[in-house]
Amino acid sequence: MSNKWITFDCFGTLVDWHRGFADILRPVAGSRTAELVKAYHQFERPLEIETPHRLYRDVLRQGVARAAAKIDLPLTDAQKESLPERWGTQSVFADVEPALAELRAAGWKLAVLTNCDLDLFAQTHRAFKQPFDLVVTAEQVKDYKPSLAHFHYFRRVSGVEFGQWIHAACSFYHDIGPAKQLGIRRIWIDRDNTGENPAAATLRITSVAELPGAVARITKA
Repeated sequence: MSNKWITFDCFGTLVDWHRGFADILRPVAGSRTAELVKAYHQFERPLEIETPHRLYRDVLRQGVARAAAKIDLPLTDAQKESLPERWGTQSVFADVEPALAELRAAGWKLAVLTNCDLDLFAQTHRAFKQPFDLVVTAEQVKDYKPSLAHFHYFRRVSGVEFGQWIHAACSFYHDIGPAKQLGIRRIWIDRDNTGENPAAATLRITSVAELPGAVARITKA
């Protein structure tokens, strides 16, 4: 049985969270949706590093509540639950399924390392044509990337050492930096054209469609 693994970040890499967050919050924020989303992201990381560990469902709820207060947008308690309640409505990017199918056909096992809860990711998981071979959530490791906890957990469960698998992700901050720190081969899927230094990645690409070719390149090197 193959022990070739590629791990992925999910939201932003495989699932379109930019569009998903906006679509979910638009019914409660209207013309102020972009303002609310921007404010939410000012609170997400501080909520994630507070102790004791919060479930991501609570991060989403509290993040929206604090963001709404910051921009003076009145929301009901039910409206503050919008993100966790409609989490499963976010869509998979169009370039993802063909690339995942090609990687599976080449013998790769695929895993997700996500800053999400088990129940929330279960909703997302159903949007994919095939299930992933392994999923590691923040709920399981009691921490959020860019912490190294997801990577250490995956190594223990899979039995694969850090230099022997590939991590593919969009987020430079949450994923590429930590993977570099651990010596994991890393493909930066720079969908957002952030301008970060591509030398921090083993390879930089701009879409998941390019991923099978990028994997072939670095595994032949």
